[in-house]
Amino acid sequence: MLTTQGKVKQKIRQVLKESGVALSDQEFLVRLFDSLIAATTSQESNGTENMVALTQRVSTEQLSNHQLLILLRQQAAELKALKKLSLHLSSSLNLTTVLNAVVRDAMELHQNPRTAHIFLYDPDEDKLTFGAALDKNGKKEKSFAEPREDGLTYTAARCGELIVVEDMQKHHLFENAPKEWTGSIIGVPLKIENRVVGVMNISRSTTGGFSAADLSLLQLLANQAAIAISNARLHATVRKQAKSDTMTGLPNRRALDERLEEEIRSAHRTGHSFATVMMDLDGFKLVNDTYGHPVGDQVLRVLFNYLAQGLRTSDFLARYGGDELTLILNQTDLVAAKLVTDKMLEKLGKFKFTLPDGSLLKIGMSGGIALFPIHGQTAAQLLRAADEALYRSKKYKRGSFTIAKPPTGRLT
Repeated sequence: MLTTQGKVKQKIRQVLKESGVALSDQEFLVRLFDSLIAATTSQESNGTENMVALTQRVSTEQLSNHQLLILLRQQAAELKALKKLSLHLSSSLNLTTVLNAVVRDAMELHQNPRTAHIFLYDPDEDKLTFGAALDKNGKKEKSFAEPREDGLTYTAARCGELIVVEDMQKHHLFENAPKEWTGSIIGVPLKIENRVVGVMNISRSTTGGFSAADLSLLQLLANQAAIAISNARLHATVRKQAKSDTMTGLPNRRALDERLEEEIRSAHRTGHSFATVMMDLDGFKLVNDTYGHPVGDQVLRVLFNYLAQGLRTSDFLARYGGDELTLILNQTDLVAAKLVTDKMLEKLGKFKFTLPDGSLLKIGMSGGIALFPIHGQTAAQLLRAADEALYRSKKYKRGSFTIAKPPTGRLT
């Protein structure tokens, strides 16, 4: 038969167990009642039931206070994490940096996450593109880099509503998904003024719903992430516009100068050479004089973009000014550079443009080629060497590309 002390202890543990308190917290609370249990040992047996009832009431009050303390600590930790996230997102306008910060902090804010993904969304094209990802081991994996058309991510992007999947194996959005996709997942749209700019997914290995606290926290994160993504995109657009030629859309002189400096630094690291090619149209002045500048501008816009097609992604074509172009050929020697320019002349010969009077445009191109480090070791030296070679082509052999002369003295 249990003693008074035994009954009290039994009742305390029963209350704690039924309340779902963790084992470690149960032990904490049992120790908290040690003094009360000790007091019960001096009571008469006919007072046992009253003491047990009193113990239950006190234990329930203590439990409530303990749970409140845990909740306050959790909320404090979440607020601290959100403040940290806000600092992360406001500290950079680089889109890649912002996206990586979002998935990293999303993993830290949630209990037992498996993966976090962000996809950028273009509502006009109804197109999702991979942004960033992180798994529980810290790996920046891309396992879901191609969202399914009928899957969670596209559905969240299109409807603009948060979607919770408690069990991927039983949810209709995952009917056609790989069988190894298990656990729970949530998809939350990232919105700016009701316009979806992306979708963030958080998955867990276990099934089951997300708590109201989880959803509230995730929505706060999504709101901040959407603003940060919008700011980064705007910054990228402004930067691109500042480095783009307004008429042709090609990189402008400012972008050319920056790219040349990058190529020089890269060449110093790798030991590779690269070519700088200056090009100028032959006979373009006659187009402007005959048909006017609007027609001349249209010729430049169409022709320059035509010539840009077919170049390697590592090469760089910019409008230098007027009817001049500058081409940077990455990791190229003089032989390869000459082959590229010969192909460009061949391509130009196939260009068709009908002028306002119905006649076809007749135009040529001349150029000069300078190689790093033979003809120059700075951007200014390379441009000057290529420009001097261009001048010789114009003077002595129009419609051709001339290789620059090696410097006769010290480069300045």
